[in-house]
Parts: sequence; C-alpha cells; structure tokens
Amino acid sequence: MTNPAEGKIAIIEDDKDIAANIQVALNDYGFDCKIFASASEFYDGIDGMKPDLCLVDLGLPDQNGLDVIKKLNDNADVASIIISGRRALTDKIVGLEMGADDYISKPFETAELVARVRTVMRRINKARRTNDQALQPSKAKFDNWTLDMINYTLAHQDGTSTQLSMAEMDIMKMFLEGANRLFSRAQILDNLKLDPDQNFDRSIDVRISRLRSKLCESTQSPKFIKTVYGGGYMFVANVEWVN
Repeated sequence: MTNPAEGKIAIIEDDKDIAANIQVALNDYGFDCKIFASASEFYDGIDGMKPDLCLVDLGLPDQNGLDVIKKLNDNADVASIIISGRRALTDKIVGLEMGADDYISKPFETAELVARVRTVMRRINKARRTNDQALQPSKAKFDNWTLDMINYTLAHQDGTSTQLSMAEMDIMKMFLEGANRLFSRAQILDNLKLDPDQNFDRSIDVRISRLRSKLCESTQSPKFIKTVYGGGYMFVANVEWVN
C-alpha cells in the first residue's frame, strides 16, 4: 500500500461500472481520482482538478479519445494512458504517436492497470524531482537545437519550437546524457520503466520516429538519431549542458 496523495488521476470513461472499478482500485493505492463520462465534461473540469495522469477511453460518446490524447500532449505536465477495447496493433501505434505514455487493452486485470499507473507516476515524480534540483543543468544544446527539460520543449535557433511528451523527453535526456553511445531497444524500455513483456519494440520505434520528425530529420539519412541495425539507436552530436 502506498502513502496518501500519490497523485491526481482523471478517469475519462463512459462505462460507469468500469470507471467505478478503476476509481476504487486506485483509491486503495492512495490516488485521488475523479471520473468524467465524456470529453466535454473532462474539458470543463480539468482546470479545477489539474490531474497528473489521465486514463482515456477511446470510445467516448462525444469525441474520439485520440483527440483528447492529442490535446493532453500539448500539456507536458499531464501524462496519459489509453484504455480501450481496440486490441489491434495499429490502434496502439496511433495512440503512442499521439503522445500517450502507455496503452492497455480491455478487458484487463485491475492489478495490471494499477501497476501501469504507478509506473507512469514514478516517472512523473522522478522528472519533477529532477526539475526541482536547481543546480542541475536544465538545458542541453546541440547543433542548432536547445532542449529545455523544465518546459519540455525542443527549440531551433530559427525561433521555432515543439512540445515533447514525457516519454519523448525521457528518451531525449537519455540520448543526450549518453551522446554517441549505442542504446538497445531493451535499454530504452528499461529507461522508460516499461515492462518488456507488456510492451513491444515497435512502441520504441514509433517514439523515435516522432523525435526524428520534431528534429526535422531525414528518414533516409537522419543526422542525429542513427539506427544501428541489430543493435538499437545512437544519438550523434556534441552536447553542451547549461543552467
């Protein structure tokens, strides 16, 4: 059992029984949960609640849950886990491409859901502790880019910038701290604190593809994130850390 006030979780699910079961299970582990039966209800209440993590059903009555995920991805302080009856690999990939931190298919065991939530929350709290350490560098510069680890932004010297999801930031931080070093997919999964038995290598490839897009990389000849076939990925750059 965890301590009280482990974090605030929004449950965006129109099935009352499923939502109630999730709420009870997470309450038992010290999470403060609130149920929203539709996307519009969630949008009306998000400012008052200010959740740390959102559990989003894709089949909402008024909006595709993927649209909710996309909106959440614009707010780096809010993580998300998709909960859906859609079990196809393509649905999982699309969800991750939208910026979701994890994907769990219905039906699911309550224990598995709680474990996934706690894993994402540990990553959130770890990131916040890192940001609270003012003496640590908060920005990394490489080539014409600057990564701001406090605001979760990747900015180019031409003035354009893009928001990163929490998982994307974790991967970028790992790459920059280990620049010019080879990382296997297993190492990246471990860095994200994901269970390799419950996740797939393709999820890593999707996130790498998103990062390459945000870095304006050529898919045929990427400048920074190199693919080492049979080995994994390597971030090639000279990195300068600044406060």
